[in-house]
Amino acid sequence: MPTAFEHVYLKSTGYFMPGEPVDNEQMDAYIAPLNRVSRRIKHRVLSENGIRQRHYAIDAEGNTTMSNAELAAQAIQHCLRRAQIDLADVSLLASGTSGGDTLMPGFSNMVQGWMSAPPLETLSVHGICAAGVGAIQSVAQSIELGAHSLGVAVASEMPSRLFKRSRFAARDYNTDFNSHFLRWMLSDGAGAALLGRRDAGGGIAPGLQLRLKWVHQRSFSGDYPVCMQLGMRENGGQTHLDYPSWASAEMDGALSLRQDIRLLPHLFDIGIHEYVGLVRDKWVDPERISHFLCHYSSEKFIPVVDALMSNAGLAIPRERWFSNLAWRGNTGAASILIMLAEFLETRALAPGDQILCYVPESGRFTTSYMLFEAEADTPAVESRLDSATQQVTARGLPPLSTQSMDAGAIAPPHDPDQAPEGLGPLLTELAAIWHDYRSRVWRTPLLRDLREHKFSVVDYQRWMANWIPQVREGAKWMREATASLSDTYAPLASLINTHAGEEQDDFKILFSDYQRAGGSINDIDAFRRNPGGEALNAYLHALAATRDPIGLLGAIYIIEGTGQRIVPALLPLLKASLSLPPDAFRFLEYHGHNDEHHLARWLSAVGLALACDDAGIAERNIVNTARRTAALYLMQFQHVKEH
Repeated sequence: MPTAFEHVYLKSTGYFMPGEPVDNEQMDAYIAPLNRVSRRIKHRVLSENGIRQRHYAIDAEGNTTMSNAELAAQAIQHCLRRAQIDLADVSLLASGTSGGDTLMPGFSNMVQGWMSAPPLETLSVHGICAAGVGAIQSVAQSIELGAHSLGVAVASEMPSRLFKRSRFAARDYNTDFNSHFLRWMLSDGAGAALLGRRDAGGGIAPGLQLRLKWVHQRSFSGDYPVCMQLGMRENGGQTHLDYPSWASAEMDGALSLRQDIRLLPHLFDIGIHEYVGLVRDKWVDPERISHFLCHYSSEKFIPVVDALMSNAGLAIPRERWFSNLAWRGNTGAASILIMLAEFLETRALAPGDQILCYVPESGRFTTSYMLFEAEADTPAVESRLDSATQQVTARGLPPLSTQSMDAGAIAPPHDPDQAPEGLGPLLTELAAIWHDYRSRVWRTPLLRDLREHKFSVVDYQRWMANWIPQVREGAKWMREATASLSDTYAPLASLINTHAGEEQDDFKILFSDYQRAGGSINDIDAFRRNPGGEALNAYLHALAATRDPIGLLGAIYIIEGTGQRIVPALLPLLKASLSLPPDAFRFLEYHGHNDEHHLARWLSAVGLALACDDAGIAERNIVNTARRTAALYLMQFQHVKEH
């Protein structure tokens, strides 16, 4: 029976392919045919498997360019960047691979070490193609049980080191078809998946969550002989550890990766038998499957799988199938994770869509299935809305609108689709940072209480008291930044100074709002930033003191964007919740109306900065600073409710 999940969601995916793509002709530079027999095997295998290109983490001389642990780490970093999640927020790392860089310790520990990751729980799943599913299942089970809120599953393979010419030249492989076969089948790559509970961050796409409904794995190793193996002689029996030395094991072929292709048809018989059982027991409805991600090692097996499903009367139309085998190659345990990541990167999902993943493992025959279902990112919001509306109605306050509740309705400060020429990539990256930031802000205790009309005048006073000293510093660090600009960025300095001049007295408006709201502090110098505001202020001043601090444009994007996007959504809630005079909200009113003009000026400043940037580093600095500012600004919001 499958392992069912109620609270596990796929938050992000990522993948990494080393080096440039290697086509079928270029393969000879990496794993050249050894003789005429080898050349004939190559043409036969490539004509059947449908692979047109693949990636290797070795160079043409057979030298290793990246370790398997580094491939996995790169995939994890890609996955976390997409989710805007720090590695420190992940408490579980599970890996799947058929072979790490070392026999010991476990692969997850080597990946953690390569990344210099903080202490966390690790699990290494050793196997072949299904090891990646095993890693996903182990993370999902931990999340379902509540042991972890966020965990990463990664699968990485690097078989190229086994196939380089130097390993085959030492002995006669003329008749050893099973060891030649996999040289033309397998390649390198890594994929990663971030799993968490629904409330542990954003979804797989704006307004969309992808729930892992169940995982099903069964091994039939007790029923069939070994099909794919590394570490035994061609005819089984003696293992590599039973030889006097590894050199003698190598010479006898015990360290060659082999597959008995005569057994492969049985693997798909088993897999479809399991599929029929899943349908019979109502775990799968073929008519509801929107997308079928099938890991097959060769396109030769597509009609085999299709025919078996059709014969059972349970076919999934071929137009719903997705595979990247032709251009990513067969990367073993990593294949399904790379496939899933690329599918989500290139295909749009709608609520209700189901994704069925199928992974057959030929080692000693294991079959694995996973089912995902897309959900609108609104049920939890609607539930909170109903509850809050009841409370508000009982108190005689106007009900909250769906738009004011739904963080997804708050667009990024600048639409990447409307970007001036050359700014599209930058605005796209910033929009991703923005969506994660405003989503997290919307879920802070401060805004939660505001949405649910539990926000008091005292809360408003405390918020203003924390905010006043931060706003007071804004014009100062802007002017410090312009003083740090070299002549290269002279056109930019004037624009920023104009902006700083307009905002230098804004803190006085905020102080006046505080007093009209009944605040008791009369000396403006007595205000203190909360820990989040203190960290943000220190960061901005320190960055402003460096040479050419162009990255501060990223900080302005977040700060002004907050005033132009988040504040207008908060203002109606504040007025509905607090019995205060209209002039207690002048600062928020002002920024809601004027930050749009400020952001237009920001766009001009960015255009100038990029035009002046001969080294091409300004764009990256802007993105990095925006990400760090968002984290620190979020910290300020979080600390408002902490006494």
